[in-house]
Amino acid sequence: MPTTSDPRTPRRLADRYVDALTDLNPILGTALGTRPHDDRLPDFSPDGTAATDDLARSTLAQLDALPGGDDVLERRCARLLRNRLNSSLALSEAGENLRTVNNTFTPVHATRQIFTLMPSATDEDWQVIARRMANVPHAYNGYRASLREGAAQGRYAAARQVDAMADQLDQWLGDGSTGSWFASFVATGPDSQRRDLDSAARAATEAVHATRDFLREDYRRGAEGTPDAVGAERYARWATQYTGADLDLDEAYRWAWVEYARIDGEMRAEAERIRPGCSPTEAMRWLDSEGEAVEGVEAIRQRLQQMMDEAMAALDGTHFDLAEPIRRVEAMIAPAGSAAAPYYTRPALDFSRPGRTWLPTLGRERFPLWDLVSTWYHEGVPGHHLQLAQWVHVAPQLSTYQTSVGSTSADTEGWALYAERLMDELGFLTGQGHRMGYLDAQQLRAVRVIIDIGMHLELEIPADQAFHAGERWTPELGREFFGANSGRDPGFADSELVRYLGIPGQAISYKLGERAWLAGRAAAQRAHGADFDLKRWHMAALSMGSIGLADLTDELAAL
Repeated sequence: MPTTSDPRTPRRLADRYVDALTDLNPILGTALGTRPHDDRLPDFSPDGTAATDDLARSTLAQLDALPGGDDVLERRCARLLRNRLNSSLALSEAGENLRTVNNTFTPVHATRQIFTLMPSATDEDWQVIARRMANVPHAYNGYRASLREGAAQGRYAAARQVDAMADQLDQWLGDGSTGSWFASFVATGPDSQRRDLDSAARAATEAVHATRDFLREDYRRGAEGTPDAVGAERYARWATQYTGADLDLDEAYRWAWVEYARIDGEMRAEAERIRPGCSPTEAMRWLDSEGEAVEGVEAIRQRLQQMMDEAMAALDGTHFDLAEPIRRVEAMIAPAGSAAAPYYTRPALDFSRPGRTWLPTLGRERFPLWDLVSTWYHEGVPGHHLQLAQWVHVAPQLSTYQTSVGSTSADTEGWALYAERLMDELGFLTGQGHRMGYLDAQQLRAVRVIIDIGMHLELEIPADQAFHAGERWTPELGREFFGANSGRDPGFADSELVRYLGIPGQAISYKLGERAWLAGRAAAQRAHGADFDLKRWHMAALSMGSIGLADLTDELAAL
């Protein structure tokens, strides 16, 4: 990682920012793989946020003082850095860091997840794990201090989020027979470190216990009555954070209804092919119970690994040109107590830790395949893994910032959704129900735009819709609409609803990002005509690093 003290270009300045941010947020160093033996955890208190904000302001001041230029790489980095820092400061200045309670993205979740990314091959590695785990109580104390400060200012998360997070922490604590998550994690460590590991796990477990009790017994009383909907002003700030653009939310809402209707038509035709006379919901229920399935947690992990290996072999050299380190990706089972949605974690900057996909099992032992195939094209290959691992590969030519910290959800999730569509276009969805799974995933993302914007802005359901026409969105209507337009099980739907309400603006980034990727590809095809080379375009697009939604289509069109 560049550490020059002479930041005369945006890319050098951006990487100095990453270095300084890693000092403040040691989790980042572990995620990047640049500081594998750092045993610290971030300061999640208001003081920690203030230090991060000061760094952002000083970096923006330095960026403003840099001379302009015509270098396209520097221009992209400067626009990204300015957009990301201004967006994060806007959220902090509005006090959003003082009410971070949800089921996916909180300091509590980040602290637990980082242990799954730490090296664990040697006794020294486990010593680092023990020391960091012993620091969990201090990290969680800082998090609770931020929530207390938010409460003092009258800034609360909604009670629904408090209940969902407290329930998750119950799962982390175990039921008395299974033990806590932290205790289970260190159980695989070496006997030579047993005393320190067990002591650290007990301390971390007590910190989880204290945080759960604080949420239920203290914070919950004040949160009662806080609305689920965040309103237009707060939503716009969050949407900018996740997309990198100031959006026309009314246009996005209207467009999503059109996209919803288009996909619904395709799903009805696909359902007729699967089970003549059935609706899409009936066809998906039949696939759940009678379609191809894998029995056993380890068996499904192996099947997902096989799926990614086969996709890699089929696509490399034909539609992508992949460097050797990118060809390694690992399928993993997510820790108990995770949210319901699968996810991906990036490789270390030196590829010492590969990219990994994670499947939450939610206690299941049987796994229908119809809705997993497209999902693993999204999470793994050619989705998140090919983009984010390629970013690691090109980081030395761009900047660490553009290929990690500065990423926008609209870019990464937009690519992953584009990747699902690409596999449909290339004819990979040939198994029983696989194309229905793809369409269901597409419809899920269209529904997300509708209900995420609709619920938070309390918009009116259009008069020409069969679903509660003319009524205004509520969480209850959002859950009903999701259930009526998704093949996922009720537990997944419940988890998703909490996620949308607790992380406003993130859910819309998938479909709006995909729209930008498709528009950029179409423009590039028009510009090149018969000379358009899809493989060349893919690799150029994946080698740009992060681009905000405001610029994404134009940058892709110019490739």
